[in-house]
Amino acid sequence: MGYVTAGQGFSRDSRYLTTRITADGRDGYPVEPGRYRLVVSRACPWASRAVVVRRLLGLEEALPMAVAGPVHDERSWTFDLDPGGRDPVLGIKRLREAYFARDPGYDRGITVPAIVDVPTGRVVTNDFPQITLDLSLEWTAYHRPGAPALYPPELRAEIDGVNEAVYRDVNNGVYRAGFAGSQEAYAEAYRSLFDRLERLSERLERSRYLVGDTITEADVRLFTTLVRFDAVYHGHFKCNRRKLTEMPVLWAYARDLFQTPGFGDTVDFVHIKRHYHLVHTDINPTGIVPAGPDLRGWLAPHGRAGLGGRPFGDGTAPGPVPPGEAVPYAHGPLG
Repeated sequence: MGYVTAGQGFSRDSRYLTTRITADGRDGYPVEPGRYRLVVSRACPWASRAVVVRRLLGLEEALPMAVAGPVHDERSWTFDLDPGGRDPVLGIKRLREAYFARDPGYDRGITVPAIVDVPTGRVVTNDFPQITLDLSLEWTAYHRPGAPALYPPELRAEIDGVNEAVYRDVNNGVYRAGFAGSQEAYAEAYRSLFDRLERLSERLERSRYLVGDTITEADVRLFTTLVRFDAVYHGHFKCNRRKLTEMPVLWAYARDLFQTPGFGDTVDFVHIKRHYHLVHTDINPTGIVPAGPDLRGWLAPHGRAGLGGRPFGDGTAPGPVPPGEAVPYAHGPLG
């Protein structure tokens, strides 16, 4: 299964299914509690955004979740974590079955996150940037009491600007470095990545969060890359100018979020490392999964509270992780 094209830079296939699930159902899919299933992998940073936002907003009952295993092949993600290797609700072994149920000739990426309409077994959307925004804006009737405003109207323009730069240079930038097929493409991605990380460090020196004084969509999107940085991107993707632990501001910022309910309690480092090192066989042909890094530092004091800010604004932290959704070794294992 190849990800690198010799002599070329990496270009992400962004032909997503852009059907939306909305409060008014204008695309034919109204918000209905229990009707849909959010399919994710805890290994995937794009899916992890949806996992974090769903938990912060308290949508666990309204939007049940299926967790695919961390390793897939060219035929798509599988439900090998479930008894019999089938998702117990959708009854399928591979996520591609839900894509083909929507379009038998589907020829695009079979990606997570994906939201599946349970009655028909069809994927509604895999448009990961829009999914989390719609969880904030369209599912408000089912948010928990005290749910934070992750995409407040007065900050949306600034959040969008930050998100655009972070996606280009950081979220997708690590892939552009890791999947580069030429030295030139790698060098450009590497430079853009670390230039952006330096600018983010400067921004976060004086502000606890990226936009405003509370957690927003922007923080969720940056976190899911930072939490994977030392475990996979630094070595596996050759993003090795510095480790996250060697960037003091970003390291403290990432620890602050990790220790905030809804963030670190969704992270499975075992799945993350297995996915990248076992799936990307053209980068890691031996299939050896590294034993490190030492993860205990994620629970060290971060000192960011002195910058002010209130993580959830006028809201409250989410409660305990629901039964059945706890991550084994949620913080590591950190020992």
